[in-house]
Amino acid sequence: MHIYKVGGAVRDRLLGRPVSDIDWLVVGATVEEMLAKGYRPVGADFPVFLHPKTGEEYALARTERKSGRGYGGFTFHASPDVTLEEDLIRRDLTINAMAEDEAGTVYDPYQGKKDLDQRLLRHVSPAFAEDPLRVLRVARFAARYAPLGFRVADETLTLMRQISASGELQALTAERSWKEIERALMEAQPQVFFKVMSACGALQELLPELDDGSRTLAALEQAAAHEQPLHVRWACLLRGLAATSIKTVNQRLKAPRECHELAMLTGECLAQGNQALELPATVLLDLLQKFDVYRRPQRFEDFVVVCEMAALGDGERGYPQADYLRGAAAAARAVDVKPLVQAGLTGKALGEALKGERLKALEAYQRG
Repeated sequence: MHIYKVGGAVRDRLLGRPVSDIDWLVVGATVEEMLAKGYRPVGADFPVFLHPKTGEEYALARTERKSGRGYGGFTFHASPDVTLEEDLIRRDLTINAMAEDEAGTVYDPYQGKKDLDQRLLRHVSPAFAEDPLRVLRVARFAARYAPLGFRVADETLTLMRQISASGELQALTAERSWKEIERALMEAQPQVFFKVMSACGALQELLPELDDGSRTLAALEQAAAHEQPLHVRWACLLRGLAATSIKTVNQRLKAPRECHELAMLTGECLAQGNQALELPATVLLDLLQKFDVYRRPQRFEDFVVVCEMAALGDGERGYPQADYLRGAAAAARAVDVKPLVQAGLTGKALGEALKGERLKALEAYQRG
């Protein structure tokens, strides 16, 4: 029984990056031996165990073969006879197919260290083409390691094109696709993910609406550079699309509600945001009402940030509309409803009176 660190923990240590999660691989053990040592089984598809003290996951070495379509179309075989090399060869990239034993010795049967040095994302074996999810994973790694100068190897990009052309990407569930896209959006250079996806034909299969989206990618790049949260980055990505296309993309990928809402509102209101300095007070009030700026002020702030990122992506040096919109929101929110209630107004009458007072506040704000 031999235990190894594998995958990302080895890769990132060799790159000098922080190591957060550690994947452990056990070679030469049976399920019974793991149970006897106090490990708790958790894997349904293949044997994975939790360490009795640390709670970390330990997987038995296994092989796999294609048995159906999509990410889940595989049959796994785990036994003490499976070697370290046999387990590592089923992994996606050479830089993820290295192992390290308890003494710190690195096992690198597929030249992962060489590809690290050459800054290449290269597939381990032709079996790479059996799993369509790997197209998205490689594009995500390209986005993560772009600041270090990594690129996808030509032969791997060729395989990714073959997968895209095969129709296998259509077998991915919305949940699996979104999970990879979500992680890619939060990488250092998320725009690289979409460029790689486009280069291999995967974007045309999964997100055809974005296939010619250089302007939206520039906004996304700015959002990442300014360390914006997921929903802001998503809205930046979709901001150039028609409202119907934004809705279609959100529904297809089952995007989270916060992402869905901000993207939809941005699509509807971006033009007004850009024209904020010229908007009549009545239109400005309607814009604030649409975002429910009184109960959900952060959503409007997120919209303003998307507008800023889009302007920067378009090459603008600044976005004076941002402070103006924030000031307008503050002015409208500052209106006190208590005097109206004390005057005996209720229901629709109260709502109309409050709207009138907010309009007066915006007109005063515009006058300076």
